[in-house]
Amino acid sequence: MIDNESGEDYLEAILRLSAVKEHVHSVEIARELKVSKPAVTKAMRILTQKGYVNIVDNHIHLTERGREYAEAVYDRHRTITAFLVKLGVSEDAAEADACRMEHLLSEETYAAIKNFMK
Repeated sequence: MIDNESGEDYLEAILRLSAVKEHVHSVEIARELKVSKPAVTKAMRILTQKGYVNIVDNHIHLTERGREYAEAVYDRHRTITAFLVKLGVSEDAAEADACRMEHLLSEETYAAIKNFMK
C-alpha cells in the first residue's frame, strides 16, 4: 500500500496515459500532474522500489501489482465523481473534488457511495 496521495496520483496518471499510449515517459507524467520532471524521477524511484512500476529504456510501465492498485484508485475516482455529479455538482468541480476525496474516504464510506451508485 502507498502511504501518500501523490504516489496514488502517479499510479493513476500512468494508468490513464498508458490507456492511450503504449509507452509512458516521465515528461508526460509531469505534464499530466503539473509537477517537475525531477519530482517524477523521484516518485518513479520510490514506486519502482515498492514494486508498482518498471522502467525499461525510459518507458514507464505498471507492474501487475501497480496496475491493480491504480485501477482501484481510478475506480474510486470515477465513482466519487459520478456521485458528486448526481448530487448536482458541476463536472469540473466534481472531478477536482473527487481527486482529493478518493484518498481520504474510509472504505466504509466508499462502499456506501458505490452501493448507492448501483
